[in-house]
Amino acid sequence: MKTLLILRHAKSSWKDSSLMDHDRPLNKRGKQDAPRMGKFLLQQGLTPDRIISSTAKRARKTATAVAKACQREDKVELTPEFYHAGPGSYLAVLQNVSDHDERVMVVGHNPGMEALVAHLTGRMETMPTAALAHVALPIDQWTELDYEVEGELLHLWRPKEINSE
Repeated sequence: MKTLLILRHAKSSWKDSSLMDHDRPLNKRGKQDAPRMGKFLLQQGLTPDRIISSTAKRARKTATAVAKACQREDKVELTPEFYHAGPGSYLAVLQNVSDHDERVMVVGHNPGMEALVAHLTGRMETMPTAALAHVALPIDQWTELDYEVEGELLHLWRPKEINSE
């Protein structure tokens, strides 16, 4: 059984309207929520073996802050395929993950994050910024992850529900 952690990037800034969407940074709340979610993962014993993130600045910064907080700084990979991606793009990337990685986190954008959770679990869930879904997948190898796989949504955490200590 494999585990997928699905994290929507933390809150981004719209302050500089001259920036391209891909280059928007995290805002103050995003800079607080991202490491808090990483610390929470560490406390829950859900540290990912690998973290794969969109190349967008807000997703990259979220992924690196989470990785640092859960002591996995060396495990962040970036892929342009996750920028405004749908479930198929996530599945395609995940099918190439090493089977040594039991727990993988993907960091991306809505509506793709909500669509991925719905596709894998059959449950439509609202995922605000920095929300984290914990999905159990009935597969032994990542190459088995396709449109037919039915996972189970074990948890969905939103930053406002997480103790900030």
